[in-house]
Amino acid sequence: MGGTLHTGLGKAILDRGFDVTGRQLSGEFRNISFQEQIDAVATDLQEHFWSVDARVICNSFGAYIFLHAQAQLATPYIGNVMLLSPIVGEFENQDEDKPMNFIPPRSTRLMELAESGLYPSPQHCEMHVGSEDWQANPDNVSKFGQQVGINVHVVPDGGHNLPHLYVAGLLDAWLK
Repeated sequence: MGGTLHTGLGKAILDRGFDVTGRQLSGEFRNISFQEQIDAVATDLQEHFWSVDARVICNSFGAYIFLHAQAQLATPYIGNVMLLSPIVGEFENQDEDKPMNFIPPRSTRLMELAESGLYPSPQHCEMHVGSEDWQANPDNVSKFGQQVGINVHVVPDGGHNLPHLYVAGLLDAWLK
């Protein structure tokens, strides 16, 4: 939430000589309804990035929107997808000093589709989540991934912001 395409992850991709095109969870896009966000991402995928050579990288709540967009597509996405710290539903921080929770829109939808065998998984997708990530709960992400056939990599001692060196290594290998 609040990230931009030209800072953080976007900057790391730009620094590797790639163009960055997409949606950022700030400004105008953040102010439209959740369904409009899903529709925009689904349209972007179908009209601009429907290629086996395409690469889609989503982080945190952006991954949540992507997963919902994929759920409404008639065909599983054919490009390459990397989801970092993906939100897959409700999360709660059990820390007594900082108790927090977040219930995103349609918080049970993805797991319901996964459990019923109706989630249309992207053809080439991987997820990376920190073992200490209370927002993208690694147990929930692993369960979702197992049910829909997406490889999940749990990063030891990683939080919601995955270690920069880990992400840099992923990008170096994945963007070749």
